[in-house]
Amino acid sequence: MFLIGNGRLFTRDEKNSFFENGAVVWKDNTIVEVGDFETLKKKYADAEFIDAKGGVIHPAFINTHEHIYSALARGLSIKGYAPNGFLEILDGLWWTIDRNLDNDLTKLSAEATYLECIKNGVTTIFDHHASFGEISGSLFAIEEAARDFGVRSVLCYEISDRDGKEKADAAIKENVDFARHALSQSDDFIAGMMGMHASFTISDETMELCRKEKPKEIGYHIHVAEDILDLHRCLKEHGKRIVDRLYDWDVLGEKTLLAHCIYVNPHEMDLIRDTNTMVVHNPESNMGNACGCPPTMEIVHKGILTGLGTDGYTHDMVESWKVANILHKHHLVDPGAAWAEVPEMLFQGNARIANRYFEKKLGVLEKGAAADIIITDYIPPTPMNAGNLNGHMLFGMNGRSVVTTVGNGKVLMKNRELQGIDEERCLAKIREGAARLEKKING
Repeated sequence: MFLIGNGRLFTRDEKNSFFENGAVVWKDNTIVEVGDFETLKKKYADAEFIDAKGGVIHPAFINTHEHIYSALARGLSIKGYAPNGFLEILDGLWWTIDRNLDNDLTKLSAEATYLECIKNGVTTIFDHHASFGEISGSLFAIEEAARDFGVRSVLCYEISDRDGKEKADAAIKENVDFARHALSQSDDFIAGMMGMHASFTISDETMELCRKEKPKEIGYHIHVAEDILDLHRCLKEHGKRIVDRLYDWDVLGEKTLLAHCIYVNPHEMDLIRDTNTMVVHNPESNMGNACGCPPTMEIVHKGILTGLGTDGYTHDMVESWKVANILHKHHLVDPGAAWAEVPEMLFQGNARIANRYFEKKLGVLEKGAAADIIITDYIPPTPMNAGNLNGHMLFGMNGRSVVTTVGNGKVLMKNRELQGIDEERCLAKIREGAARLEKKING
């Protein structure tokens, strides 16, 4: 049994409880009690104590759209790469990387990602993987890293016809094999989805095979209208908008997650809402790729379950919150925009999305919920309470404010030191892998 206490504690539950000097107690992977520090310290005197040292005790973060395969791109220079538009970014950078990944490099990419997740207080991710250099077994390689590092994960493989039918079929098989494996697990730690790249790289033939092979218990994870090219191709080749096409192929539904949704109209939003489909916003990636600003505020106001992701651009969820906050204020010329909507996406939205795949309640500190807890070293210079927490976090914290991370009941980082992981050795292996990848690409 463990007890974290001696800090300002926020539950993020329905009551949005706040304890000026609070504590959370957990056993195995489940929270036992939350309350006043002095009271719980006496009640659970034998529990192993972790001192928050006056910092903020808070539920760990969830990231609903990641790309593990992009982890080795940091600092990578590709000869001849000078993109002019989104398709050239995809083909020249990301597809070039994934075509050169083998399962060893995929696992190293996962280790790099999970290491950063822990350091930024993220204990649950939805990953969207691609490694057309080696497809079979790639999701299983990621799962191995997820279990080694203790980060709960929903995994899928990116189905696409861009490299031919044989590899599209192999991608479908990898999704199905892994999803069935994940469904057979009883530890509520790993889940699978049917991954798809995007409408413009998936033929009707492949759509039909996906529909036929997908296990009924899971949904799809697909990029939707990330760039205007996706919409234009869909209109030209299929005579309909993207969300309409996905609806016709039975892709939409309560277990399906649509990433981006930049070029969607009100009719498509209604389809998404009426099918109880989920959406995830990725502001930094959209800005970095110059794809445009999505109508996320309208999507949220429509009542669509919307989360916040990073698209692999960063692993810092607070950073993503900061960027979304200013993006929508700037785009809408409205200083009030995104103030309530983005934290709702980050905390309530991401937790609800995650709980469509995991049974134990996530994203809150309450009895019976998953023991996913962080401590930050933030000491407020002004009064702090449940009503102004978001302002303190937005303007006073970032991911690296996290000093201690607990995921699924396991202490993954304590006082900024990773637990049970030789960080120096791990990073040395990752750098060796990144150098090997660069050599494969550039010769």
